[in-house]
Amino acid sequence: MNEAAQLMEAVATVARLCGAKVMEHFGGALEIERKGDGSPVTIADRGAEQAARTWIEQHFPADGILGEEFGAARPEAARQWLLDPIDGTKTFVRGVPLWGSLVAVKQGNRVLAGAACFPVLDELLVAAPGQGCWWNGARCNVSTIATLANATVLTTNERFAETPARRSGWERLSAAAGLSRSWGDCYGYLLVATGRAEVMVDPVLSPWDCAVLQPLIEEAGGVFTDWDGAPGSDGRSAIATNALLADAARAALKETP
Repeated sequence: MNEAAQLMEAVATVARLCGAKVMEHFGGALEIERKGDGSPVTIADRGAEQAARTWIEQHFPADGILGEEFGAARPEAARQWLLDPIDGTKTFVRGVPLWGSLVAVKQGNRVLAGAACFPVLDELLVAAPGQGCWWNGARCNVSTIATLANATVLTTNERFAETPARRSGWERLSAAAGLSRSWGDCYGYLLVATGRAEVMVDPVLSPWDCAVLQPLIEEAGGVFTDWDGAPGSDGRSAIATNALLADAARAALKETP
């Protein structure tokens, strides 16, 4: 097994582990705390990330770790694991199944492998550069829809409260699309990677989000950039599209003076 295949297997294992730990609490009564930015956090978030960290420490002890809940460990290491135990915590605490556990491995600016586990839906995406994107063990691809009028476009929060200047771009895209929905967080990127939606946008993201999303979209044949059109996983925003709508979607979203 080559290194890419080994890392794909590893990130998939950790994503499943996170998902399984979170499922121990899904649908139950939870004490919800608020972090400094006002976002919710629960025992499920922390327990899943701790389980992932323990597994990585056992199997890849020289690697660094950056997680949403517990920050950085060994930030000087050449290879880094990025963890988001529950992407979509607001969805999770309401008992809605459209959340996922995200895991990626990076070396420098290059993402080596990424996985997204959706345990309630029984769906797993895993990808690595040059290895394709795999959906529950089968190769998957973005759609071939070529016009916005026939496209499904998604965002996490259409109010764009954190970046109101970008709301007009979303409104243009939404108005041009055949279907506009807020099936957001990582679930929207799952839909794009598997050809069930054409565009997913987020004006604000964290490093542990962008890292995993890039290989999932690109290896499925799509285009992944930040809001300004820059490729790579180091942005703090995202536009994910199928290949045929990459230019049209970004043109609609482009901010105007």
